Amino acid sequence: MACETADEQIKRMITQYGDALLRMCCVQLRDAHLAEDAEQETFFKAYQGIAGFRGECGEKTWLMRIAINVCRDYQRKAWFKWVDRRVPVEEITLAGGQPPSPRDDTVLREVMRLPARDREVVLLRYYQDMKLGEISKALGVPEGTVTSRLNRARAKLRARLEGWYLE
Repeated sequence: MACETADEQIKRMITQYGDALLRMCCVQLRDAHLAEDAEQETFFKAYQGIAGFRGECGEKTWLMRIAINVCRDYQRKAWFKWVDRRVPVEEITLAGGQPPSPRDDTVLREVMRLPARDREVVLLRYYQDMKLGEISKALGVPEGTVTSRLNRARAKLRARLEGWYLE
């Protein structure tokens, strides 16, 4: 990787992480077209900052942090409240690229109902398969905060899915 040019690195990252970033942006923004824009902006920002990437975290973690910040920037814009963000769950795929099964559909719907901070950690942990330390770096918060958000989200999901999941 050290002998790769910036262009080669970004091309490799697009191939390796593009789908995961697109799914993450789609879930965050709830709009497939905005998600595509956010993914492109993420890679553009990564290209601009590739020389400053020190490798203190994994590439995926670094890219997820950029993508989350891009999505948050979009959500802060005044025009965002006018966007139709009702993406059908069927359009969202899991980390492996497969669509959710009907049983996963209910879980994903409940995850989408979580507050943004709780939803982010659940998506990064279970849908992007990131470790707590990676999530901490991606979100720019202490690992303890990630743990408490994840525990809070699990408790909410457990309460909402209790009768359904434990059948």
